[in-house]
Amino acid sequence: MTKQELIYNKFSGCLFGQAIGDALGLGTEFLTKEEVKRIYPDKLDYYSRIIGDYHRCRWTKGDWTNDTDMMMCIARALIEDKSVNLTTIAQNFKNWFEGNPMGIGKHTFKVLAFTDYSKYPQKIANVIWELSHKTSAANGGIMRTSVVGLLKKDVEQHACDICSLTHAVPRCIGSCAIISLLINSLVYQNQELSYEDIICIAKKYDSRIEEYINLAQNSDDIKLLELDEYKSMGYTLKTLGAALWALWHSENFENGLLAVVHAGGDADTNAAVACSILGAKYGYNSIPIKYINGLIKRDELKNTIDKLYQIINIETT
Repeated sequence: MTKQELIYNKFSGCLFGQAIGDALGLGTEFLTKEEVKRIYPDKLDYYSRIIGDYHRCRWTKGDWTNDTDMMMCIARALIEDKSVNLTTIAQNFKNWFEGNPMGIGKHTFKVLAFTDYSKYPQKIANVIWELSHKTSAANGGIMRTSVVGLLKKDVEQHACDICSLTHAVPRCIGSCAIISLLINSLVYQNQELSYEDIICIAKKYDSRIEEYINLAQNSDDIKLLELDEYKSMGYTLKTLGAALWALWHSENFENGLLAVVHAGGDADTNAAVACSILGAKYGYNSIPIKYINGLIKRDELKNTIDKLYQIINIETT
């Protein structure tokens, strides 16, 4: 495989990984580990096995949720402007919101519900954070940041700026910076950031991030992350921890996908982020074809990936 082919394989793997983790993770979203075991005694390893309860019946099996919808809002803006234009990204978020999307998080809803959000996105995001007494740190920013890691320049700054369009929170911003820089290194350098590198990034944003990095590294069993703990479901650092755990403890793409999905909690988001990293690490060719073929909008995703790949103008030397 040439360098160009390797990069394209990882580039595609990242975004297909996000969509697959999102689509399969829907099957265990908001469930506890015990509920997952009871409802899926033979494991959840394909979209058709997703139960059709009151929550999940709103989606067609094999469709992604709001996580990948918002990632696609960013991707389409990058394609339209051939650069990072925060105004276009914010407008895409607003247009998507006005279409009454399913599964949108409370924090993101509050931000996008402002009538003049498109004009003052970061200002409004900061207002919402202030109104939460600076306690809110939801995972609505990290869930969509995979595509930012595919940029070639100023990745950390862009990750911070795009996160801040809805989540003006240091823990959220730091989470996005870590995931985006990890993906960038895996795709373009074919190597992981070291533990020390990740800790160094975390320290720039919030001291609380380091705890979850260490938990992910030192926990052989994903259960120790307690991803299904009710009060912390949807916490950006739980999602970051799940993604890092998958990076450091999974033998392959499917192994990591299923581990995160079966851990329950905010599983669609946790798996979307984890599998964007695993896709960037192992590549598109490592993903079992059943997960790719089962995606309802796989052709739309493939078309977006190809356009984005050309616009980013990947260098091969």
